[in-house]
Amino acid sequence: MPVRHWVEVRRGAYRDSVTLMRVSRLVSARDGVDGAMAAMGTPLNAGVLERMGFTVPDGAGAGDLVVAIRAEDDDALEGAREALEGLLREEARAPEGGGLLGAPPAPRTMASAAARGDAGVALLSVPGPHVFPEAMDALDAGLNVMIFSDNVPPTQEIALKEAAARRGLIVMGPDCGTASVGGVGLGFANAVRPGPVGIVAASGTGAQQLMCLLDAAGAGVSHVLGVGGRDLSARVSGRSALSALAALDADPGTGLIVLVSKPPAPQVADLIREAARRLDTPVLFALPVPGEDDLTRTAEKALTALGLKVPEWPRWPAERRPAPRRGTALRGLFAGGTLCDEAEVIAREALGWDLEARGHAFTDFGADAYTRGRAHPMIDPTLRLEALAGAAADPATGVLLVDVVLGFGAEDDPAAALAPVLAAALRDRSELAAVVSLCGTPADPQDRDRQAAALRDAGADVFASNAQAARHAARLAGAAGRDGAGHAEEAP
Repeated sequence: MPVRHWVEVRRGAYRDSVTLMRVSRLVSARDGVDGAMAAMGTPLNAGVLERMGFTVPDGAGAGDLVVAIRAEDDDALEGAREALEGLLREEARAPEGGGLLGAPPAPRTMASAAARGDAGVALLSVPGPHVFPEAMDALDAGLNVMIFSDNVPPTQEIALKEAAARRGLIVMGPDCGTASVGGVGLGFANAVRPGPVGIVAASGTGAQQLMCLLDAAGAGVSHVLGVGGRDLSARVSGRSALSALAALDADPGTGLIVLVSKPPAPQVADLIREAARRLDTPVLFALPVPGEDDLTRTAEKALTALGLKVPEWPRWPAERRPAPRRGTALRGLFAGGTLCDEAEVIAREALGWDLEARGHAFTDFGADAYTRGRAHPMIDPTLRLEALAGAAADPATGVLLVDVVLGFGAEDDPAAALAPVLAAALRDRSELAAVVSLCGTPADPQDRDRQAAALRDAGADVFASNAQAARHAARLAGAAGRDGAGHAEEAP
């Protein structure tokens, strides 16, 4: 029976990228559906649709919604279309009475939206090349701005951050995936308790790891101010980080500040440290570079500074397995960029700085090269799962190291997709080992403990500390064929 295709362009029907990623993933998962995508008609998305085998009608533009489905038969196609329409209606549903019987229509600009209430933050998730005027409109309206969008030109990022500084505001982002303001999580945030620790984050998953470790120890956070992964680059020079440090220093509910970043430019790191020394509030640093404290050690220092006990970090060991075969390699496949950077630094320190020459490899599937035209792996794990299955089948692989990041906005049940892949790989190769870094809390929508149990039952050693997971994986790889299986119970 021939495959059925359906493509439609809806002129001017804007939806944000996070909504469309969720809709695309849910429709694609239906039985009988070979591919589905709902996306704005940008050139990038048009190219992705064409690579998926769809023909995009002429004239579709960045302000038009393109929906496309490929299914095995007419029934599957019709069911997928109905599901897509239902999801789009659900996502677009206005509050009861909105826009009807004389009620005011929905605002069409950031300024008009700001005029209707007392909001302090605007969250923007539009294609990166189009975000600048929206962000400037929000700044002009007196709003701090969180830019979820990536692929924003650096010149525009700098211009926005300079405009914010002149207005006494902060731009969080671009490519800011995580923030929490006054206990309200934005983007990929975790359900954590309130507390005195303020976090300045040029790293989304780095912030999440700190939030979750502090929560596990009974501490909490006041605010998490994401500043975007490029903020501590030489070009952007910490513009938002400096503003965020000053804002947290002035906050009476913040007694300790932690700054976490992707690897910063050395001169910018020095600039930030000098600014931190001038604050009244003490500042700790978590930077995934050699010689610096890892995220877990930074969380432990924060607890000590607060007078709290450092706990044994949660871990869920699997049943003991044979040791990895001598000469096999460690393969790290990550969704979180800073978690990947941290694990790689730890592995280099343990296994030798020439990791690649020894066959070891680390990949960040959340990097821009892997997310152009597709959802982040914390939303859609398909690409990483495919790579994981390939690495597991490779006889040169002895240890698999993966992260799972929970929280609002992330995949509903990551273990449901990951655990069967790990279980099959470990069943097929008895000498293969799997280690999971699980970042989350019991209060997260996915339930950290339930996820951990499923991954442990699949055969993986599971750690709440990314640093402990990386050290355990490196120990397994370094001990391959020599000392049995170093196991989770032996981890520090």
